[in-house]
Amino acid sequence: MNKIFRSIGHLFKVIGRFIDKKIVLPITKFFVGISNKFKGNGRSFERILTRKPGLIIVSLLVALGVFFIADSKTTSLIETSAEVLYDQPISATYNEEAYVVEGLPETVDITLIGRKSDVYLAKQLPTNDITVDLTGLEPGVHKVNLKYKKALSSVEYKLDPSVATIVIYEKVSAEKEVNYEVINKDKIDSKLMVEDVTLDTERVYVKGNEATLNEVASVKALIDLKNLVDPQVGEQELKDVKLVAYDSDGKKVNAEIVPSKISATVKITSPQKEVPIRVIPRNYDDIVFGKAISSITPDITQVTIYGESDKLEDISYIPVYVDVGDLKEDKEFSITIDRPSGVRAISATSVKVNVTLGDETTKEFDDIYLEYENLGDGLSAQTVGENSNRVTVSVKGVQSVLSNLDPTTIKAYVDLKGLGVGQHEVTVQVSGSDLRGKYSSKTTKVTLRITEKN
Repeated sequence: MNKIFRSIGHLFKVIGRFIDKKIVLPITKFFVGISNKFKGNGRSFERILTRKPGLIIVSLLVALGVFFIADSKTTSLIETSAEVLYDQPISATYNEEAYVVEGLPETVDITLIGRKSDVYLAKQLPTNDITVDLTGLEPGVHKVNLKYKKALSSVEYKLDPSVATIVIYEKVSAEKEVNYEVINKDKIDSKLMVEDVTLDTERVYVKGNEATLNEVASVKALIDLKNLVDPQVGEQELKDVKLVAYDSDGKKVNAEIVPSKISATVKITSPQKEVPIRVIPRNYDDIVFGKAISSITPDITQVTIYGESDKLEDISYIPVYVDVGDLKEDKEFSITIDRPSGVRAISATSVKVNVTLGDETTKEFDDIYLEYENLGDGLSAQTVGENSNRVTVSVKGVQSVLSNLDPTTIKAYVDLKGLGVGQHEVTVQVSGSDLRGKYSSKTTKVTLRITEKN
């Protein structure tokens, strides 16, 4: 019994020390501090605090302060407020294997109305489930109510929308062939390209209502190159490749595809070809009078191009155009190399071309055979007049260029594009493989007759 009393006494001592330390001592320090502020009036202030009326007034002021603080907090908690939860997902229950449901919104907005404390609590509770039970409904048009699982009965809930008009169809399926489309080609090195893609399945099932299935013209596996971990030459496997259904206009069709994702093996290659650079002067005739190009030398003579193999086969050189119009003295040009169509990358993007000038002279080359270009199918052409199928070509350039010029590299021709049976006068055109010379025909026009072949 004594032990119990001792324990109770010890408990009260602990409580007394706690009150003394946490309440009495801080309040005493507070009032001592106020007393020190009054200095000379300290005794008067002390007398006020030691008298009963003074203590009552101070206690009343403290109580009023605590009351107003507590009252403001309480008022804010009991005030009515409203908050909106936007884009809350809807969960529908029905036989997804047998039916297709259209018209059901994907999300709704929920307005919570009630005391601020209750609304705050309702937002924290993980019960934001909006459900609609379609079990037992037959194919056709139906109006259904959307239901929300209330977290607190003291809070009013309003759904927007709260009712949905839906259409239920019987689900049908059709087998479709799968093709592929490579996307995000710019996400890998431009020197690389996808040569082939092998899908792990060639056919899939498309499911939906009959009208939707009739819209589906193709199913494509989207080979997204940004999903490749380390793109390089060789084969790489892509998993979870997305399948998408399209109509005949290339628009997406919202249809179920089974399976929805497949795997694919992507074969990456880097076709390339080395080709020479061919510098082509422009506005040659505008060079200062009496001067011609002595040399036109690029600092690189060939480049490596990358692209599709069939495109590269048609490219024999890379043209680089240099504008030499109004050129009066030797000059170095810095030219950007343009990528031809079908070329994805090129080993050099620019070239420096050094052009030197010399004194211009002229040399003539006789008996250059006249060629016909763009003659229509089933037609033949013949020049009118003696030796009219041969012309004399005049070439202007520096002496060193003309002395080494091979006449077989000179081409004289007429363009017969669009000309039919009959007699025509056409202009003679001349070109040469050495672009340091300026070529012209002394015979500017010839007359020829076009006939049908026998």
